[in-house]
Amino acid sequence: MSYVPQERVIITCAVTGNLTRPDQTPFLPITPEQIATSALEAGEAGAAIVHIHVRDPETGAPSMSIDLYRDVMQRIRKHRPDLLVNLTTGPGGRFVPSEGDPKIAGPGTTLLPPEQRVRHIEELRPDICTLDLNTMVSGGEVVINPPRNIRIMAERIRRAGVVPEIELFDSGDCHLARDLIRDQTLAGPGLFSLVLGVKYGFEASPDAMMYARSLLPSGAIWTGFGIGRHEFPMVAQSWLLGGHVRVGMEDNIYLSKGVLAERNSQLVERAVELIRNLGARPATTDEARTMLSL
Repeated sequence: MSYVPQERVIITCAVTGNLTRPDQTPFLPITPEQIATSALEAGEAGAAIVHIHVRDPETGAPSMSIDLYRDVMQRIRKHRPDLLVNLTTGPGGRFVPSEGDPKIAGPGTTLLPPEQRVRHIEELRPDICTLDLNTMVSGGEVVINPPRNIRIMAERIRRAGVVPEIELFDSGDCHLARDLIRDQTLAGPGLFSLVLGVKYGFEASPDAMMYARSLLPSGAIWTGFGIGRHEFPMVAQSWLLGGHVRVGMEDNIYLSKGVLAERNSQLVERAVELIRNLGARPATTDEARTMLSL
């Protein structure tokens, strides 16, 4: 498979995420208004896609409230109906064994039935939603996404008419994705994100990204992105290998060492600058829809 850099690069902004904590940065969007405003600012800065998690407005803790998702989507749609909205289905997959009996879920476990993890997708029907294939140790906890659950979620996403963005954290996820396309659980060649820099997954390096890229189906559309300090180096690396890019406070809260980003739009602006310096340009929302066949 050839590695041809894109002339038009789709930028995704992951606005708030599930794991970034309010005590890490006072600038993290929390309320529906803050999340939607940050998404709209990111769109104005050059992002064609905004990736959305929601949080409890009172505590800042991750939430799966359909009402909160609806609130955010309505605010975005009111001002920018062209902006592509990508809702997460990632929450609901973490298992923390109890100390006394490891087969019993302990505090911090978020496991949900697969049907509950896509209920907001079926009701709100965004343009795109994520579908994680990883089962791995992550942050001292275990993320569990059994193939049976993935198949249930994939079928419901398909029936809702939403495009799944397949998130891959390690090589086994890539092989699972190919099997799911082979048995028609997923439509090929697929839309993928390569997540680099999560401990015990793909490392954030040129070699790892090239290897992960080599495991994707021929013709796949993909984005590569790095966590933390690897965010901007992986923007350049993904473009060099023919991919699209993602930035945002879900993945990284710093503009440079010790300097917090005050807005997601600043991270997008930095990505735009990098892309333009490499000789490409960010895709518009219309161009992104065409490229993704939406």
